[in-house]
Amino acid sequence: MQKLLKNFPLELGWIHILLIGLPLAIIGEQLHWAPIIIFASACIALIPLAGLIGESTEMLAERTGPRIGGLLNATLGNAAELIITIVALREGLVELVKASITGSILGNILLVLGASLLLGGLRNGKQKFDRSIAGQNSTMLLMALIALAIPTLFSPSIGPDTSQKVEALSIGVAICMILIYALGIVYAFRAPVSETPLTRPSVEHGKKHLWSVPFSLGVMFVTVVGVVLLSELLVGTVEPILEEFPFVTEFFLGIILIPIIGNVAEHLVAVQVAIKNQMDLSVEIAVGSSLQIALFVAPALVFVGLLFNAWSGTPYLTLHFNQFELIAMMAGSVITALVSADGETNWLEGAQLLVVYVILGLAFFFLPGA
Repeated sequence: MQKLLKNFPLELGWIHILLIGLPLAIIGEQLHWAPIIIFASACIALIPLAGLIGESTEMLAERTGPRIGGLLNATLGNAAELIITIVALREGLVELVKASITGSILGNILLVLGASLLLGGLRNGKQKFDRSIAGQNSTMLLMALIALAIPTLFSPSIGPDTSQKVEALSIGVAICMILIYALGIVYAFRAPVSETPLTRPSVEHGKKHLWSVPFSLGVMFVTVVGVVLLSELLVGTVEPILEEFPFVTEFFLGIILIPIIGNVAEHLVAVQVAIKNQMDLSVEIAVGSSLQIALFVAPALVFVGLLFNAWSGTPYLTLHFNQFELIAMMAGSVITALVSADGETNWLEGAQLLVVYVILGLAFFFLPGA
């Protein structure tokens, strides 16, 4: 038994203890426990499952080379959050999905990047990174958020969100965003590996035992099934929790809680590599994840919403965000671009990003709703 465990490819760590939330959430659903307990159990279990999806993707990336690996990271880097938002969209929680998109972008460029700069700076002093790659990422992020801003600014003058014109505008913008994302991937395949703004690099695993391709695919399949199941349980408790705790809004859940839950493992990686003074990788993980959300996940959800609307009549998703979401995303992208402009960081800049995130979190908490 000891020899079997020694040769087992998956190295268990403290975070995998949180998988206990999976049986607790299932049992709680069957025994009709309080919704808040089921919600908390599902959230706890989603953290290691999302991490395992990311780790299996990284292992496949190591086996397939930097270019295919970068493509895998570009398409599967936010798989857990994509699954959660698809389930929420199927249940008609459109505002929760929009808030989750906003929260994911803000969480990566303010919370994750801020924590990385703060802890990395405290450990290593002034840190430097490739300003050209960071500049490309920042420019791409600003472009993506400008694209998201167009439906938000123009839709009120075009008609209500339920109108065909507003829907058509969102579809057109979504097509353009996916097109530029695809072109970015094509550029990544043609350009040197060190100049790929969209395909995030794989994390160096050092002497860690690499998984085989079948084992990686098996872990990915099992964890995706687990994430789907937990997403169903989590989303099913949202409305009861909102009724039981009126001071918590659907908007706040989407902005703060769900993005953090779906990306905790990746967030920890970004902070860990920053502490190890690998600032290039840390910045690319944080900003690259925001790019995936803005250019791939958000437009993909528009088309998923169309399918659900045709299938079951649930409200379709438009890219018409509210003014508070838009202001927060644009402000976050601008401050990130400023921080990245000189190619070097310090702990004070990290503290500033974290303070901005906390201020926005407080504002969203007290906001009555979207």
